[in-house]
Amino acid sequence: MASKKKGNIELVALQCTECKRKNYTTSKNRKNIQGKMEFSKYCKFDRKHTIHKETKIK
Repeated sequence: MASKKKGNIELVALQCTECKRKNYTTSKNRKNIQGKMEFSKYCKFDRKHTIHKETKIK
């Protein structure tokens, strides 16, 4: 079967700014959001809420 292309939506990883580990993945619509996303999420390695910034998935 042929796979459908989602267009402007792509998967991105969220990396912790303190421990530098990629803890979360999310989807991003390039048409609506041009800059890098930044969230306050829980880091299980630091055991506290930290800032997570968008990076590429490898």
